[in-house]
Amino acid sequence: MIFKSNKKFYLVGISYKNADLETRGKFNLNKTLSTQLLKSGQEKNFDDLFVLSTCNRTEVYAIANNSNELIDLLCENSVGTKKVLKKLGYVMENQKAVNHLFRVGAGLDSQILGDFEIIGQIKQSFSLAKNLAIKNFFIERLLNHVIQASKLIKNKTNISSGAASLSFASVQYIINNVKKISEKKILLFGTGKIGRNTCENLIKHTKNDHIYLINRTKEKAEKVAMKFNVKVRDYGSLPSEISDADILIVATSSLKPTIEKDLIFSSKKLLILDLSIPSNVDSNVEDLKNIKLINLDELSQITDQTQKNRSKQVPKAERIIKTIENEFMEWVRHRQFVPTIKAFREKLISEQKGQITNKFRKRKKSLSINCVSDNIIEKLTGQFASYIKDNPDKAYETTSMMKNIFELDIKSDE
Repeated sequence: MIFKSNKKFYLVGISYKNADLETRGKFNLNKTLSTQLLKSGQEKNFDDLFVLSTCNRTEVYAIANNSNELIDLLCENSVGTKKVLKKLGYVMENQKAVNHLFRVGAGLDSQILGDFEIIGQIKQSFSLAKNLAIKNFFIERLLNHVIQASKLIKNKTNISSGAASLSFASVQYIINNVKKISEKKILLFGTGKIGRNTCENLIKHTKNDHIYLINRTKEKAEKVAMKFNVKVRDYGSLPSEISDADILIVATSSLKPTIEKDLIFSSKKLLILDLSIPSNVDSNVEDLKNIKLINLDELSQITDQTQKNRSKQVPKAERIIKTIENEFMEWVRHRQFVPTIKAFREKLISEQKGQITNKFRKRKKSLSINCVSDNIIEKLTGQFASYIKDNPDKAYETTSMMKNIFELDIKSDE
């Protein structure tokens, strides 16, 4: 890949593979922090800047001079440190970064293999960057191919068979560990995407009609409640609702704990599932003998069998990725020569205006001659582009020769 001033396409990230929940939480970027990072990147003239931050990973992609620029950008806009990121994170460039994004979009790099919720998160993240008018010509083309590969894998493999999403994993844990689940009062705190999915899975699989929702913004909880026909409680009643609950599911998106032991007054047994990143349930709740706290990392362990079945589909998924990735890389290789093709066309147009038109102006035939020469220009330019596309092994040699022969003034596309 060749970019302006010899820049490269970089990825800097940290994920569940090397970092625990607490460490990942320090680099996690909610919408506000993601926007802040993107705006900061704009000011620093990053091209194709894209941020993906989920419960399992935080990754920053961009065309840059070096990876340290992205490391600085991520650490400046999160509470993570360079020392930790360099120790536990990862850096990729050019095609390795491209391939990684394909694997992420296909659910092959997810903690729960085949989790296609990630593709929706990718789309939302790109929309955020697009709304800020960030120059993303390269990344938009890449993401279109990633989405295409993801769709094919979802339709042509069984890699997403069996319910193994985070939201279902939490419900599966409850079903397997709580007796008479249909009689228990379940309180769901937080109605973002994970909260909504969890609510839907609770209704589908527990046959429980004692589900209550609480959200800081009551209107949001009411919208979810109307869809799933569950009850809503005021945020101010959180302590009393917790005391009355048998199960508390926390799916808030705060940077600080939203549940601490000071909010829990009852001595009855209470199961708490923390689905938030960073953790929104303070570990001090475990000081209370009646509390059992389960977090994301523990929930992921219950999907082992599903993971084994899905892993058998990985080779087929990888073949699909290879095909679509090769198509993208062909576009990248061809795009490298677009400036030379444009320069060749401009050279012909210049010659047309400077010589052909003057030669026939006195004969008043400039219009017809120009039409003929326009066709010749388009034909020659098309032949040049087609030859490069059909003979990629000779592309560099051909474009270099054209530059020298016609003394082309090459302007970078970037």
